[in-house]
Amino acid sequence: MNAFVRVTVRMLYHLWYDMHFEGLENLPEEEGVIIASNHRSYADPVLLTMYMKRPVRYMAKQELFKNKLFSWFITSLGAFPVERGKGDMKVIEKSTEILQNGENLVIFPEGTRSKTNSVAKGKTGVALIAAVSGADVLPVGICFEGDHLRFRTKLTIRYGKLIKAEELAVSEEHTSAELKQVKRRIMGDITALVEGQKAAELPHYEEQ
Repeated sequence: MNAFVRVTVRMLYHLWYDMHFEGLENLPEEEGVIIASNHRSYADPVLLTMYMKRPVRYMAKQELFKNKLFSWFITSLGAFPVERGKGDMKVIEKSTEILQNGENLVIFPEGTRSKTNSVAKGKTGVALIAAVSGADVLPVGICFEGDHLRFRTKLTIRYGKLIKAEELAVSEEHTSAELKQVKRRIMGDITALVEGQKAAELPHYEEQ
């Protein structure tokens, strides 16, 4: 989003929702990072990034690009199409290119929207992109009551502490065990933020 659109959207969203932001001091300004968040609504990519100064890109399911007008709109906001359910290396390459160009990349590891504040286990795609790109990861928690956003919904966006790439310890082989461990680390921090605590205060997410 350009500066004018960013400020306009920010004003409109603040008028429509009861919005609160926590951890804005954690937003990186010097390089592109992976923004990993739980997924609650179609508005999430804009909500997450309206205070970010660097360009932002995010994945959107290919079906959303069928309508030319809507395709133009979401593309102007930074969206690019992906086919759900396919482990396409082109997506990994595209994501890595975006991050290496200094842009932020939004990823929703759960893969789909949730109607509650509970956080799902997530998928390892976010871990693979982090491993291949060598980018840092910014965990984010989106919190609101109910199954979808309504007028004057109380909405809280919590930005966690940046997870540095060197903390993720993934070998060049990118083994399944390593990727699952990275995914658990990221999902653990997201879960902590959704539950209203600092990421460091909760044990990292463990699969059952």
